[in-house]
Amino acid sequence: MADLTQGELLALARIASIPIPDEDIEPLTLRFNAMLEAMEELGRHPIADVPALPSLPHPHQLPSTGRATRSAPPMATETDAPLAYKPITELAHLVATRQVSPVELTNLYLGRIGEHDGALKSYITVTTEIAGREAAESEARLGAGEALGPLHGVPLAYKDEFYTAGVRTTCASPILSEFVPDFDATAVARLHDAGAIMLGKLNMTEWATPLTLEFYYGQPANPWDLQYDAGGSSTGSGIATAAALCAGTLGEDTGGSIRRPAAHNSCVGLRPSWGRVSMYGVIPAVWSQDTAGPLTRTVADCALLMNLIAGYDANDINSANLPVPDYAATLHGDVRGMRVGLVKEMMEAGHLHPDVKAAVEVAARVFEGLGATVEEVSMPLMELTGVIGSATGSDRTALQWEHLTRRGHQYDVATRRYNLLPGIVPAGIFQRMLQLRSLLRQQILEACDRYDVILSPCQPTPPPTIEATKRPLESMDDARRELRNYSFSSPAAIAGVPAISIPCGFSAEGGLSEHGLPIGLQIMAKRYDEEAVFQAAHAYERNTHWHMLRPPVGDV
Repeated sequence: MADLTQGELLALARIASIPIPDEDIEPLTLRFNAMLEAMEELGRHPIADVPALPSLPHPHQLPSTGRATRSAPPMATETDAPLAYKPITELAHLVATRQVSPVELTNLYLGRIGEHDGALKSYITVTTEIAGREAAESEARLGAGEALGPLHGVPLAYKDEFYTAGVRTTCASPILSEFVPDFDATAVARLHDAGAIMLGKLNMTEWATPLTLEFYYGQPANPWDLQYDAGGSSTGSGIATAAALCAGTLGEDTGGSIRRPAAHNSCVGLRPSWGRVSMYGVIPAVWSQDTAGPLTRTVADCALLMNLIAGYDANDINSANLPVPDYAATLHGDVRGMRVGLVKEMMEAGHLHPDVKAAVEVAARVFEGLGATVEEVSMPLMELTGVIGSATGSDRTALQWEHLTRRGHQYDVATRRYNLLPGIVPAGIFQRMLQLRSLLRQQILEACDRYDVILSPCQPTPPPTIEATKRPLESMDDARRELRNYSFSSPAAIAGVPAISIPCGFSAEGGLSEHGLPIGLQIMAKRYDEEAVFQAAHAYERNTHWHMLRPPVGDV
């Protein structure tokens, strides 16, 4: 397929009524041609009879798993971790038994934000007054003997993509610097109803795109080493969780935006099944993929927050009207007889870092040692997920049409280019790529039907340096590399299946501590089977020590 010239790219943009700034012409042409080159794979796959469905309808019932129903085991209420790093399950217990007051806990986290966030830049807005007022109210209700929610007095923070009543919600863009919603996102409201205290709104890549070069509200940094990237788009959520600048957070995942920062910061991040958590009051990126989910320091905390935010919401037309199981009931540590698939294409990818490969191989052996059966599983289209996402992401262009066409100069250049490109993809290419997307989804769903869970690296490499993320796109090789780097986290989003990233090791080099830089293990399962994900993740966590390690920044 012949490369598109810059003039031909501009002609496509004119037809689409999309203005392309002069500085964007060359990098957009490189990206478009890398996408066209990758599309030559289309002829090798039988897509003629594959329907071009952006997403699948929700089922009428939860999947049949054959697993025995169990009661929830006791959660951790006594650990050796310092107070700020203690799991939410323990903090809630300490508050409920009046061993720690909500005011004390809130002041602890606000103090840590003041001390450490100048370097980490995980917050965009710190809601000191709101947090203080909510903590005092929590303390008063506790003293009055009122019924307590499961998160009573526990301080949380939210990605600045979630609406919060009376608090600005920027999506990390200067365009929304003065936008103040008058209601809470459903997920936020459900956590507040459970007793959580809001510490503030968290930094992110602009408009929740995978990459931002210049962060308008400050450059986020990885607490394992300030010179390294913290992942995106829920960047601040990963940082604040790992560095204990809150007890836990909410993020949003379109193609990996919860799991990437979880992997890069060594915390737990869940992308629920598409439709499992309401997106009402969350600024959208891609309608058919967006989902909200928790980032925490333990799997049990993640399950606890999911118990609270999951479930049908009449305000969200994409919300699944299905019962919500007790996810905590899966945390018994038993995976004997579990069938585990290890993704061949990810483990053999040419760009997979050897330290990541070794860590995931060791993790697979941990599962075998716990009585699970681990087998190789193939998903041939896995490496094309980056190009599928680039070619089918015109939701982004449509959702930001007015801003892109009228205020494009206010965007970070990387964000603007990422959101412009899908809008100039011709309809014929778009439809064929939707067919390819459906075929990939079919491969993923079939694998999930054959196995209880699917294992893979969450990211192909440990965190890159911040400097490396800012290098300009100068060649077709750069453009190919960019497409390839999103191939590990995107498949779960394309199939709408649940996927979690949990700590599974560290690189041999890099980082400020003796441990190196974090590596994340990804665990996927069939649609609406978050229970299997939690069961496997918790069993692995119980039998390893990675989640107990603390990043050097803030570890005082």
